[in-house]
Amino acid sequence: MSRADTPQQRPMRIAVVGDVHDQWSDDDGIALKHLQVDLVLLVGDFGNEAVEVVRSIAKLDSPKAVILGNHDAWYSATPWGRKKCPYNRQQEDRVQQQLDLLGTAHVGYGKLDFPELGLSVIGGRPFSWGGSDWTCADFYRQRYGITDFQASAARIQQAIDASSQDTLIFVGHCGPTGLGNAAEAPCGRDWKPLGGDFGDPDLRQAITYAQHQGKQVPLVTFGHMHHRLRHTQTLERQRLAIDQHPTMYLNAASVPRVVNTGSDQRRNFSIVTLSKTHQVQHISLCWLNQQHRLVTEDVIYSLDGLPTLAELA
Repeated sequence: MSRADTPQQRPMRIAVVGDVHDQWSDDDGIALKHLQVDLVLLVGDFGNEAVEVVRSIAKLDSPKAVILGNHDAWYSATPWGRKKCPYNRQQEDRVQQQLDLLGTAHVGYGKLDFPELGLSVIGGRPFSWGGSDWTCADFYRQRYGITDFQASAARIQQAIDASSQDTLIFVGHCGPTGLGNAAEAPCGRDWKPLGGDFGDPDLRQAITYAQHQGKQVPLVTFGHMHHRLRHTQTLERQRLAIDQHPTMYLNAASVPRVVNTGSDQRRNFSIVTLSKTHQVQHISLCWLNQQHRLVTEDVIYSLDGLPTLAELA
């Protein structure tokens, strides 16, 4: 694939890395180079406060934006987790270590401008567990001075106001409310009691704010709610929702994201293609083999007549 033109002269290619859960290696960086992407978005859950995994991701030399998930504060955010903590929290702060390693690449409650791409990435609430109950209250109060959803949404809106670009991409660990109540909806509850919208209300409020401000929001991407459902094996979670603006809401949590087939090891990335005017043209879940070649492309969305990634190879 030839990518000699600048992003402004050709469609932009974005890779979204779903929940990692300790499945990250140098091969992922090599695979991203083979995919020739312009931007990498990572939606968190790298492991249970897996500092070394985050250290490796921080070294990724592609343009990137990262948000940390609930597993990234697994031993720090809840009383249950603190009781199970395998290290001395009085001597170590592994949550802060991850934040320090990522630096400005971590967009939780913040933003990262990419003027060369003509867009800014806005981060939702970091370490989100999802749902309409304000959980981990002590954690958010101590870390961020945030005490409720309203204050959380205001913090995200500050990042929107501070962004330099009029096109915004939102990255959350969990997606926003408003994407459906069914168990198989992009943020639907797939455990008892089945059904119900388990998205983040503060992220929804911030997205609505950006849209009302006249910002172009082509993409909101997230993970947390795995494609494989807990209550049934007869169907998978819906990966995409589209609103009237139109904004695309992509759940990228294909877990496990690395699988061994016996003779091969395959890893997945969600690939989003944007036009020069930042319209979403194509979304697919791509699996690459050990030679970093595309072996499977599951097309999630495509405008009529556009070639798949495999056809562009």
